[in-house]
Amino acid sequence: MGDPIPANLEPYVAVLGEELAITFFLNFGGAPAYLSENPHSSSNLSQVIGPDKVKALAETLGVGHLYRVPINRRWLARAMKDKGYSVLAIARALHVSDVTVRSYLKDEDKRQLSFFDQD
Repeated sequence: MGDPIPANLEPYVAVLGEELAITFFLNFGGAPAYLSENPHSSSNLSQVIGPDKVKALAETLGVGHLYRVPINRRWLARAMKDKGYSVLAIARALHVSDVTVRSYLKDEDKRQLSFFDQD
């Protein structure tokens, strides 16, 4: 993927992999999640990412804490587009308009110099 992973998402992507991290963020982003070292297979987290991945996240982020799962819609939109999702599918998944998704996708990196003067 071309875009760097934001620092607040990096530990999740490192443990889950990009594809499963996208699913995780879409399901739990913005909500609190309790990470247990002995997750129940019936828990919502275990149902989506599996008990082994819940345990791995707990080991990485810290056991027994209630974490608010981060969400970064701009990164998610770009990652999903790189995976072949259509703009409309991304908009539905992120609960935003297609116009918003297009703005996420066309945002240029402000650190990149332009070949043309912008007076």
